Amino acid sequence: MKKTYLIGVLMFILLELSAQKDVTVSGSLQSDILFPESDQSIGTESYKEKVLTNTYLDLSASYLNYLTVGARLEYLEHPLPGFEKDFAGWGVPYFYATGRYRWAELTVGDFYDQFGNGLIFRTYEERSLGIDNSIRGGRLLLRPLNGLRLKALGGKQRRYWKHNDSYVWGTDAEINIDEWLRVLSDHEAYWLLGGSYVGKHEKDEAIYIAPDKRLNLPLNVAAFDARMQFQKGGLNLIADYAWKINDPSYDNGYSYDNGNALLLSASYSKKGMSVLLQAKRSENMSYRSDRSMSGSSSFINHLPAFTQQQTYTLPALYPYATQPLGEWAFQGETAYNFERNTVLGGKYGTLLKLHASHIRSLKDEGNGETYYQDVNVSVEKRLTEDFKLNLMYMNQRYNQRIVEGHAENGDIIHSNIYVAEGTWQMNDKVALRSELQYLNTKQGEGDWMFALVEVSWPPYLMFSVSDLYNSGVTDLHYYMGTVTFTHKAHRLQAAYGRTRAGYNCAGGVCRYVPASKGFQLSYNFNF
Repeated sequence: MKKTYLIGVLMFILLELSAQKDVTVSGSLQSDILFPESDQSIGTESYKEKVLTNTYLDLSASYLNYLTVGARLEYLEHPLPGFEKDFAGWGVPYFYATGRYRWAELTVGDFYDQFGNGLIFRTYEERSLGIDNSIRGGRLLLRPLNGLRLKALGGKQRRYWKHNDSYVWGTDAEINIDEWLRVLSDHEAYWLLGGSYVGKHEKDEAIYIAPDKRLNLPLNVAAFDARMQFQKGGLNLIADYAWKINDPSYDNGYSYDNGNALLLSASYSKKGMSVLLQAKRSENMSYRSDRSMSGSSSFINHLPAFTQQQTYTLPALYPYATQPLGEWAFQGETAYNFERNTVLGGKYGTLLKLHASHIRSLKDEGNGETYYQDVNVSVEKRLTEDFKLNLMYMNQRYNQRIVEGHAENGDIIHSNIYVAEGTWQMNDKVALRSELQYLNTKQGEGDWMFALVEVSWPPYLMFSVSDLYNSGVTDLHYYMGTVTFTHKAHRLQAAYGRTRAGYNCAGGVCRYVPASKGFQLSYNFNF
């Protein structure tokens, strides 16, 4: 009853505001629906509910540039597969009010934020992963001088439908030196310096490492960050160092060691070419608002994976998840566009990309242990005015024991992956796109194949059929047929088929998704 009353009050306020002069109302609706079917061959279970859905309604109202209020209704009473535990329920877990006046901004309620690169603080929402670690409390943002930004915030962190008992607070300062030193602005150079502090206060709890040995847990844990970014023309340099006071937790086996992380990034780009080099070392940097929590919830900070975000199905089959205990991570990428009417460019030009990632343990003895490695090369080539061909090859090493906590037919899965994608612009309105992919390995579940055919009539209609087939062990087909309709702010997608069990990852954070089969509907509306 209390939940329903709160929802009614919030929606009434937003509707009343929408009728006022100088008030702008906006929002979005996202609803993903599955009509599940049981399928013993892929291990899907029978559901009591005939319809499963994850639905989100966001509403906000702004009065000029002075005040913004908003709320989100989430309906997951019968959630999609993989969301049953912890996610089931409905209500308004997110609401806020933000006021602005001159160089000050104050938010009360729920909010997301990030300090620098997120090494000690990042709150965000990723619905596909079931992540929402927003803070409920207050945030003050000040811009008292040109080039100077100050931020202070605090509150409790969301964990599914509740908030953890601990308190999280922090301050952040950034200064643009180029706005204070004319010699930099005269040379069109950008130089940013930043520093952050984050603390958490968590109640004591009884944790024993032996029947008569109870841990003396720190009630307050602090983390600090110092960073720099320099940019001039196509050159961009980033250096970021973070350290954390001892924080015994489930993640680190209740170790009292301090934590630290170093991130270095250098990139350069100009017309027709780009280069990126990155390195990261992190150790004991798991930072949660609940020391005994596992999984993907309650993280105060975020450690990027330093691997390429794959869009093709088979290169993304074995995605990497950042290891919070520690790792060395290296990533490099270069791209070069061979111009038209050259030997390698041909009549329409040729784009060549090379990417490599290598992530390993921190152990000093020997060469350590490889967690993940890939080297891939891709070529994008327009063969005629109407046909474009993309080719990709990837060599991948994936430590299944480290990333997933188990191993099948050896710890390391060695894969060779081949991708071919062709797009034919049949006429001004119709395009035909197809993909052929092949993953070859002797580990895991063996070889995989994937094929897709897609026909589109932009900007309204798109039809596609695809099949993911495991020829190595299971001899199973994961077929899917999809129709997508888009009109202005509306997007409706209908699909039928099977979905493989596996890990869904974004930015180094992964969540296991069970297999499913059935008719799917997805609707998005922005207004």
